[in-house]
Amino acid sequence: MNQDAQTIRDEADEEHTPTRISGRSARRAASWFNWGNIIAMIVPLPLAIFWTGLSMLVYALNRHHPNPKVGYYTQQAAYRFYAIAGTAVVIGTFAPPSLTFYLALWAIAAVIIIPWSLYDLYRIKQDTWEDSFTEAPETFED
Repeated sequence: MNQDAQTIRDEADEEHTPTRISGRSARRAASWFNWGNIIAMIVPLPLAIFWTGLSMLVYALNRHHPNPKVGYYTQQAAYRFYAIAGTAVVIGTFAPPSLTFYLALWAIAAVIIIPWSLYDLYRIKQDTWEDSFTEAPETFED
């Protein structure tokens, strides 16, 4: 690394003040995706449709959280939701146009998502959450 790049990196480290993120805040962030899954399954129309879009934002915000446990719990909840949603789209595409069939599909999805999300919320609550700190952003070198 040349002298200019080292100087830039040192200046970036001096400008960065680590921010403390409380364990309570991290625990709350880890539970967002699961709460969204539960609410979307309780009231499927229109909340499940809106949650599909909003969940992408929640995932993007929390997947790379400074506390790695937040990212883990968010990723697990996202895997469940997107797997069920994707399966429902495939089955619904080739399904008969019957309200009963779609209600049955929703009920199956709710039976899978809700208990699993509640269990994850229990695990999040039982986990030990410590404070974490932000790190200095990486500098780009040419």
